[in-house]
Amino acid sequence: MLDTRRVLKILHEVSSSGIIGALAAHIVLLSVASTTQMLEYAAVRRGIEAITRYVLLPSLAVVLISGLLSIAVHRPFHSAGWAWLKLALGIAMFEGTLGAVNATASEASALAAKVVAGEAPLSSMDDVLRHEWGGLWFILFLSIVNIVLGVWRPRLSRRKPDEPAVANELGS
Repeated sequence: MLDTRRVLKILHEVSSSGIIGALAAHIVLLSVASTTQMLEYAAVRRGIEAITRYVLLPSLAVVLISGLLSIAVHRPFHSAGWAWLKLALGIAMFEGTLGAVNATASEASALAAKVVAGEAPLSSMDDVLRHEWGGLWFILFLSIVNIVLGVWRPRLSRRKPDEPAVANELGS
C-alpha cells in the first residue's frame, strides 16, 4: 500500500513531466510554425492554446498542490530551506505561466485570427511573440531549477549560533 508521502511524490513528479512536456511542445510548435501561411499558423496557435489549457495549467496546479501537501505531511520538509525555495519558485512559475505563457498564447491565437481575417497587420505579432518566447524560456528555466532542487536538496538553512562549524560531512 502506498503512503500519502509517496502518492504525493508520484503526483508531483508525473505532473512535473507534464509541465516540461507541455513547454517543450509549445516551443517546438512555435519554432516550426510559419507566419507565411497564416491559416496554418492560426491552426498551430489553437493547438498551442489547447496544450497550455489542457496539459500545462493542470500539471502546474497538481505540482503546486502536491508540493504544498508534501511540505505539510512530511515533517522534515518543514525546516528544509530547499523545500521552501521550491515553493517560492513554484508560485513564481504559476504567476509567470498564467501571465507570460497562457495569456500570451491566447493573445497570439486571437491576433493570428485577426491577421488571417485582414483585421491586423502581420507585424502586430512581433511584440506578442517576443513576450511569449521570453516567458517560455523563463518558465522552462524555473522548472529545471525546481527539479534540480528536488533532486539535489541542498542545505539552505542557517547554522544556529551555538552549533560548531563542521568542515565537511565526514567531520574532518
